[in-house]
Amino acid sequence: MKALLRRIGDARSGRRGNESGSAVVDFALVGALLTVVFIAIIQLALVLHVRNSLIDAASSGARYGTLADRTPGDAAARTSSLISGSLNSGFAQDITVGTTNVDGIELLRVTVRAPLPVIGLIGPGGAMEVSGHAVLPQ
Repeated sequence: MKALLRRIGDARSGRRGNESGSAVVDFALVGALLTVVFIAIIQLALVLHVRNSLIDAASSGARYGTLADRTPGDAAARTSSLISGSLNSGFAQDITVGTTNVDGIELLRVTVRAPLPVIGLIGPGGAMEVSGHAVLPQ
């Protein structure tokens, strides 16, 4: 009789049978989801850090190349040096320097093409392209 009353009480309270071990399953499922979210956030932070560092190096190289006694080749060398100093030298493999005209103003443009950094085997593939500009002296 007591077993029957316990079953009726369990049914009314929403409990179903023996739930021992369910916390382990819950922990595994939630832990896996949190791990994936954490790795995705780290991957995004790494990509943004590399992108910002490349933009800074390209802009600094462009400004350096527009100084009175410098050439566009100096801009590429400076950009490569800055990238190698702050990141891996593998990110400084494809640097191009050219001029462009925006609203009648002559600009020196330094463009850097670099691979996207990837954590492990997951993450986005491909490459990113960033540019830095500086006004050429008249």
